Amino acid sequence: MQLKCIAIDDEPLALELLKEYISRFPQLKLVHTFDDAISAVELLRNTRVDLLFIDINMPDITGIDLVRSLQEKPLIIFTTAHKQFAIEGFELDAVDYLLKPINIDRFTRAVHKAIDYYKYKNTPALEDNDCLFVHSEYKLVKIQLSEIEYIESLEDYIKIHIAGAKPVLTLMSMKKVLEKLPADKFQRIHRSYIVSVAKVKSIQNRKVQLSGGVELPISDSYVNFINSWKKN
Repeated sequence: MQLKCIAIDDEPLALELLKEYISRFPQLKLVHTFDDAISAVELLRNTRVDLLFIDINMPDITGIDLVRSLQEKPLIIFTTAHKQFAIEGFELDAVDYLLKPINIDRFTRAVHKAIDYYKYKNTPALEDNDCLFVHSEYKLVKIQLSEIEYIESLEDYIKIHIAGAKPVLTLMSMKKVLEKLPADKFQRIHRSYIVSVAKVKSIQNRKVQLSGGVELPISDSYVNFINSWKKN
């Protein structure tokens, strides 16, 4: 597997550094570099690119505006010397945000995150995935499915409760997250709750008790969960 990538930066030294770092990864194939965003637009609109390294603060058009203009967006890793752009960057679902000067260790973590996310997005069968990727607190978070206890709906957000760790809050609907989860491992028991079937310790009086001690109600619409759980 190789991810086709391009790099855009108006600073020659920064662009050379990106080229040198990218060359260290056999999983990446650098197809082009640009020292201005305008020149890159046509290629991005007419050529499939898997991963884009792009500076944010550039003349003519910012990296953020360029990404917003794309109908088909590759995976994005923003590079910049300005911390204040982080929020805008992650509103565009960027994989990562690298602050200049970029060191190789930080670059490596970003690349591995992009590779993992690419595999996740391009895995045809949900059952082959053992993790869930969500955007939370301006970063892409990888969550192991085996660590999820239950998922709670909070209007436009969901809260993913993880065994022994802080819950993860992300902007997503219950319907959308169910599409990303294997149906034999996660089931809805209430309009506000999805549970990990493996974490259900007991059911009594239409209430699920999870292995971590949390009790959750089973609503009328999902009462069939009780019979399906008994068969496991």
